Amino acid sequence: MRHPHHYKISIALAIAAGAWGIYWLPQRILEDGGLTGGWGTISQMVIGFLLLLPIAIWRAVKGKNTGFELPFTGLLLGGGFVCYALSFLLTDVVRALILFYMSPIWTTIFETLFLKKRHGWERVFTLTLAIGGLWIVFSKNTIFPLPQNAGDFIALVGGAIFAGGMIRLEVIKTDGVFPIIFSFFFYGALFNIVAGFFLSDYLGQLPLFKAFISMSIFLVILSVFYFIPSGIIILWAPTQLGAGLCSILFLNEILVGVISSSILTDEPFGWREIIGSSMIIIGGILAVVIPSKNKVKS
Repeated sequence: MRHPHHYKISIALAIAAGAWGIYWLPQRILEDGGLTGGWGTISQMVIGFLLLLPIAIWRAVKGKNTGFELPFTGLLLGGGFVCYALSFLLTDVVRALILFYMSPIWTTIFETLFLKKRHGWERVFTLTLAIGGLWIVFSKNTIFPLPQNAGDFIALVGGAIFAGGMIRLEVIKTDGVFPIIFSFFFYGALFNIVAGFFLSDYLGQLPLFKAFISMSIFLVILSVFYFIPSGIIILWAPTQLGAGLCSILFLNEILVGVISSSILTDEPFGWREIIGSSMIIIGGILAVVIPSKNKVKS
């Protein structure tokens, strides 16, 4: 049975996912400000955690869930995002995008295996349409993006890990979205620090302290008005709509990313981008409009 605010939540998620399509822009600003390598990503996760920590402490005093009790979910969601961000350092942006955004396929597989859902023709059709559009946009560089280096594998694994986190969101019980978003930042930051240790050759040396100071205001603004609000919607929506539908709507990030990069940089926007983007849009609209006929295996 659909959520009574199915369409409103779907539209909000599409907008939030689209906002992530310009994620590359603040990353460039942070890099220009001296937070090179993966230090910008680490800083964002830590800042998000520090901003939310007082609320977590207050909730703990009130006997409410904080997010500390969701390590597995937090590691899956936060770790998947961190893999996505770090993969850009180790491979081509195009390959990182298409390999990470195989996540709709992963969520469909995981829903079948772990939630015992049997998907109808409508999921197969909308998923094929959306993934087909994604392939058309990026197939000019490669027919099929098999992983070829460490960055490729990190992007592919990151998509699978994040999809697993979305499946967890369908089954966990929390009193509100705060424990989810806090676990994302806290356990994601821990994952990022560990991953950064193993990828130190690619992250480079720790930036100068003045780089962190000079970018601190921007990091706080980025977290308060962009990272945290969009993250709340993105991490709350799967608990209401299901991971499969959300993973298709997440592809709106690719759409905005392709368009924004073509406007703000020298990236091309030709017939592939137009046709592929249209297919992604149509696939997302149909996934929202067509009633789901998922059944649970007995």
